[in-house]
Amino acid sequence: MEVDPMIKKPSVFRRIIMSLVNGYRRVMDVRYNPLKHIPDPSLQAYFMLVLFTVWSVFFGFLAANYLGFFNYNTVISIIVHVSILAPIAFTNAIFIDAERDGNGWLKEWKEEQSRYNIVVNRLKVKNLKIWNPNREE
Repeated sequence: MEVDPMIKKPSVFRRIIMSLVNGYRRVMDVRYNPLKHIPDPSLQAYFMLVLFTVWSVFFGFLAANYLGFFNYNTVISIIVHVSILAPIAFTNAIFIDAERDGNGWLKEWKEEQSRYNIVVNRLKVKNLKIWNPNREE
């Protein structure tokens, strides 16, 4: 089965970026994770900070125990985690800003991915063809 030539497949770069953004939001954005049910934003931020610290320490202890890092330092572990998460959060902030300000590029990427996924999923069904009135069969 073929995909309609009018529907172009999103580039690998766009698919990777959008999957990273969606994955990040499922965990770190209170609009998508279960903390959205807490009405106070300051409490949401507090719980996110607590969870961040707990997971940083937890993974640090795992690394110290299983990988043999006997000079493990909790403060350095938290600093390393922040240095990894800061660019991800910065990228997410740019994406949110682009959505809020009405810049069309992110919306275009999402629509392109959605259109492609719809066509690909429909083509998985047997005996389904995309109708093209300009083509004789």
